[in-house]
Amino acid sequence: MTRYRQVLAVPGMAPLLGVSLLARTAITADVMALTLYIVLGLDLSYAAAGGVAAALTAGVALGGPLLGRMIDRRGLRTVVLATVVVQVVFWLSVPILPYGVLLGAAFAAGLLMVPAQSVTRQAIAAMTTAEQRRPAFALESVQGELSYIVGPGIVILCAAATSPEVVAWGVGAAIVAGGAGIALLNPPVRAADEVAAGAAGRPPRREWLGVGMIAVLTMGFGTTMLLSGVDLAIIATLEEAGQLSWAAVVVAVLGVSSVTGGLIYGALPRPLPTWLLLGLLGLVTIPAGFAHDWPWLCVAMAGTGLLTAPTLSTVADAVSRLAPAGVRGEATGLQSSAQSGGFALGSPVVGMAIDLTVPGGGFAAAGLAGLAAALTGCLLSRRSPARTPAPLGGRDRVGVPDLEPHGADARP
Repeated sequence: MTRYRQVLAVPGMAPLLGVSLLARTAITADVMALTLYIVLGLDLSYAAAGGVAAALTAGVALGGPLLGRMIDRRGLRTVVLATVVVQVVFWLSVPILPYGVLLGAAFAAGLLMVPAQSVTRQAIAAMTTAEQRRPAFALESVQGELSYIVGPGIVILCAAATSPEVVAWGVGAAIVAGGAGIALLNPPVRAADEVAAGAAGRPPRREWLGVGMIAVLTMGFGTTMLLSGVDLAIIATLEEAGQLSWAAVVVAVLGVSSVTGGLIYGALPRPLPTWLLLGLLGLVTIPAGFAHDWPWLCVAMAGTGLLTAPTLSTVADAVSRLAPAGVRGEATGLQSSAQSGGFALGSPVVGMAIDLTVPGGGFAAAGLAGLAAALTGCLLSRRSPARTPAPLGGRDRVGVPDLEPHGADARP
């Protein structure tokens, strides 16, 4: 735990993780809140709710690089406050908008969603040393898992006690509060030794969006595609077994084991390559298809969970390392877009596999998607040329390492 104490002792780190957790928890619950409002408040179909959810998700995926680029150019506080204003307007107007207008408004709200996740990753890269970065990104991945465990559940519980309009307002208020907290903290997105490099101008995209970065983004896409497919396969398997009510328990086991795995990985003395962690994640997911009831599915998901947060943390760490300071916002935005795309594609691909085979085939499809992304990332990593030292200065910036880690202080 010494590594985590050192990370949390970094000035401003603990408050940042706290307000970021609030914002991310609310953001993970926004689709659920809108779904309940459309189905229960407007008395429309789940297909209509899915349309709004898709519009919001598409906006988030497209907006990530845009907001990141704006942060690189205009600074964090200005951009985050602008997104906070947009969220205030959107969530206050949700109950008075007709469905057609709400569809377009949801896309705009997604396009200008508070960039809590990418900002947290940028700040971690700027505020930590090389030795602190891996446990810091492990904490960030654990934070993400906690938000997925807590956010939707709270919305469902609140919907049972109050109106869907109030639930939507509550989610919007939490997003706004988290975004305002981030703007108030205004964490640095460039280290002190990177400021001069950032002021020198943006490097051309071809200099940093090369084979190595594409490899990492591909593995980020594959990771979330696998996780999205696993969620659907859990539901399909338990529905066939007549045990759908136990799905929440299985998902909770998956989340808790992911948190545990993230904390363990962040405390290890040496990192592992991203492609190796993703490949192992794919391998341990495939046998879950042999589980036909909830106890065995819990056992299988514990193995998947232990590798989930470590894989996500290595992707975030690699992106922050490969991106020069002047474009780190755009790079982390591309990472968020790649992962959003994986989430969006995972469910339909795995759903097709389930329809063509059996529910257990969904786990095989999800695991194979992860393996394919890991293999692609590995092959691209081998083609990635060694990077020359960037003129960033500083104690841990001299001699940027290869794409994958080789030592205790390397960034995976």
